[in-house]
Amino acid sequence: MSYTKFCAGLSVLATSFTARILLVISLASAASAGEAGSLRTGAEQPEVYLPLLEGQQIGLVVNQTSRAGDQHLIDFLRTRDVAVAKIFALEHGVRGNVENGGKVDDGIDGPSGLPIVSLYGGQYAPREESLQDIDWLVFDIQDVGVRFYTYISSLHYLMQACADFDVPLLVLDRPNPNGDYVDGPVLEPAFRSFVGMHPIPLVHGMTVGELAQMINGEGWLKSGARCDLTVIPVSGYHHQQMYSLPVRPSPNLPNDISIRRYPTLGLFEGTTVSIGRGTDFPFQAVGHPADSRGKFTFTPHPVPGASENPKHNGTRLTGDDLRSAGKGGMAGIRFSLAPLLDWYGRSGESGEDFFVRAGFFDKLAGTDRLRRAILAGESAEQIRASWQPDLEAFRERRKPYLLYPDIPVRPGE
Repeated sequence: MSYTKFCAGLSVLATSFTARILLVISLASAASAGEAGSLRTGAEQPEVYLPLLEGQQIGLVVNQTSRAGDQHLIDFLRTRDVAVAKIFALEHGVRGNVENGGKVDDGIDGPSGLPIVSLYGGQYAPREESLQDIDWLVFDIQDVGVRFYTYISSLHYLMQACADFDVPLLVLDRPNPNGDYVDGPVLEPAFRSFVGMHPIPLVHGMTVGELAQMINGEGWLKSGARCDLTVIPVSGYHHQQMYSLPVRPSPNLPNDISIRRYPTLGLFEGTTVSIGRGTDFPFQAVGHPADSRGKFTFTPHPVPGASENPKHNGTRLTGDDLRSAGKGGMAGIRFSLAPLLDWYGRSGESGEDFFVRAGFFDKLAGTDRLRRAILAGESAEQIRASWQPDLEAFRERRKPYLLYPDIPVRPGE
């Protein structure tokens, strides 16, 4: 696409600081609409991005969360005569019906008839031939703000492919439902994997658009490459804003409580403790066959499209019911070491038996220091203290890439 055509679409998008310019537009729009009820996701601002896509061949990176109002983005764009050529599918598939880690195949999207190119299951980046007929790649995926939630790893590979094959990337940003704080260990390079690719905390407090800017700005792409990136920020959003997702982001995160507990309970995936996979309340319960302290019982069973072979399948577990937000509400649910330290003792297992997937646990944590600290009997306070210098450094490092205020915006300010 030529620079002239680009400017004709929308003149304010003519520099590499697109996202920051668009942020001014978005905040001004939010102010004119009033403080209440003014939040609009990137996808819900077609007046900003449709001029860019006019007359272009578009590739979409979407799933069931990719919506503009009550329409899927695929339908929304096609009814506005945008030429969508193909869909790129990430973990859980285009319609969100593939279980965690399940195979996502190339194929045809039934409702739209568009070809699907899988980017999960070994082929994480689009090949050159998949992008050769694409003028713009559009990314619209709801993230949950946790380093080991793999959509941000897929974003990295997409940015690399766009940089390598000279395809501009348009990110339609969405709020981060865990975006009100930063916590947990910062990933160490030795533990880099698809469940953690960047030197960021376990809870990073950034939206996908902000993180995309950071990936570019910090030179995290191979050989320091830069992606031609455009971000459409969320209008009327700030980081302390609690956001209730209208669509579940993946099969095992069915509601707001599961999403808020995900940073804490996700680490249990490397242990013998169940976090409710194979029930109607995944990431809302903790249980183990040997527990005698809990008052809540549940039995995991296969759930098609969500947990085909859950941990402790068919075994009655005893533990804790975490389906209530408690007195602090959603804002009170944050990453905590207490459940992990508590269940290390409650399981009655040795360290080697408890951390049954020690290597995977370390990849989720982004370090082996957390596991070793637990085995050494360190307290939550001691472990947290060891993270603070890295967290402070990260907060400073991310500042140039933030698109939204870190404190609530009050009328008149």
